[in-house]
Amino acid sequence: MKRYFLVLALSLVVALLASPFSAESQSTASTEKVIKLTLPKYDGSLSVEKALLERRTVRSYKDEPLNMAEISQILWAAQGITEPKRGLRTAPSARALYLLNTYLLVGNVTGLQVGMYNYQPQGHELVKIADRDVKAELYKAVGQVTIMNAPAVLVFTGLSDRSTNPRWMYLEAGHAAQNVFLQAQSLKLGTVTVGGFKDADVMMVLNLPNNEEPIYVMPLGRK
Repeated sequence: MKRYFLVLALSLVVALLASPFSAESQSTASTEKVIKLTLPKYDGSLSVEKALLERRTVRSYKDEPLNMAEISQILWAAQGITEPKRGLRTAPSARALYLLNTYLLVGNVTGLQVGMYNYQPQGHELVKIADRDVKAELYKAVGQVTIMNAPAVLVFTGLSDRSTNPRWMYLEAGHAAQNVFLQAQSLKLGTVTVGGFKDADVMMVLNLPNNEEPIYVMPLGRK
């Protein structure tokens, strides 16, 4: 009888070690959801003055994928770290509070699966938070055709519980959006700021907590 229980116990240990729920497997699964982005370029071929001159709102895009280098550059322009010691970013923030969260909704990006990602400025990486086609769901909720046609969509949300002045997060979103416009122009991409939506609808699609307010939706694609 003792031998029987000993064999049974050993069998359970072996099964647990081989199980997909082992600590090693869980660690692998979690790292698979973190995508390290390629380093952004700090010197482009288009001057700031030229980008300002040529910047236009673009609502329709070619049926072509974006690539990882373009995604990396756009996200860095939006909220990337420019001074690692103090954590300063490309867009100014009142009292350096950094009141924005940046999400990427992927439809057609080479090297990235369809889904929803959160941009992490520290480390310049993406964390996958949804496997489903959130971009398509957002289109249905907002009703803007430009969202459906874009290969990717940025969403800026404001962390309302971190600011004593709500105006600050709106100003910060404006700074980040202009950065995206100018960087997109430099990459020969197009974008538009979409603000005509019901907050509750966007919050439901993105599964946002109550302390996150959607501010801007920015489709991205080739002109």
